[in-house]
Amino acid sequence: MSHTKGDRKLLARVRRMKGQVEALEKALAGDSDCGAVLQQIAAIRGAANGLMAEVLESHIREHLGAQPVSEEEHQADLEQVVTVLRSYLK
Repeated sequence: MSHTKGDRKLLARVRRMKGQVEALEKALAGDSDCGAVLQQIAAIRGAANGLMAEVLESHIREHLGAQPVSEEEHQADLEQVVTVLRSYLK
């Protein structure tokens, strides 16, 4: 089971992001000026970055923390984190 399952804090973040995306959609459909649209996009990006950082930190603490695991499991978890980071930083 995922250690993020049912995390109310994460769900609240996603719901706020959903509201931001809906506001952006309305701004683009309406007659909003470019500055407001750019500001909304920046807010969404910041929210996504914050969510990514929180989930990644939780993942690292859960899977690469102090709990004893086999070397194979440790390497697999490490590769997963590296893969996610590479994708995120593109």
